[in-house]
Amino acid sequence: MSDTNAIGLQSANANRLAEKLNELLANYQVFYMNARGCHWNVKGPQFFELHNQFELIYTDLLTKVDEIAERILTLGYTPLHAYSDYARLSTVREVTNVHDAAQCVQTMLDGLSTLLQIQRDVLDTANDADDEGTASQVSDYIREQEKTVWMLSAYLGK
Repeated sequence: MSDTNAIGLQSANANRLAEKLNELLANYQVFYMNARGCHWNVKGPQFFELHNQFELIYTDLLTKVDEIAERILTLGYTPLHAYSDYARLSTVREVTNVHDAAQCVQTMLDGLSTLLQIQRDVLDTANDADDEGTASQVSDYIREQEKTVWMLSAYLGK
């Protein structure tokens, strides 16, 4: 008898993926709060444009938070749901008192850079585990976020 979970993945692989996805979830949650803060607090001539852009970003992040948590559940594990866990695991650090447009955009770029790095690690782990569901989900996130990085970088003239 093999040691597999309900969706046919080796239990050890599913456990490793759930741990990595919980780390990703923590980073998404902190980044989500940063995006909300930039949305609320950005000031200057670009306010209307950036206020709307940050809303698009945080709305997308919120959707992905739910999808990641549900993927963890699908793997047979429990998604973290305490902010203390998020703060402990996240490499995205919370930002406070950001108002400057360029600083807010840089905050978005920094957060996306961190997510992309973690997601590439999750993608490698999912591929090694033959977990097409996680690999496909994370691959889609990477593609979308790379385009957002390009657009935000262009906004800053990079």
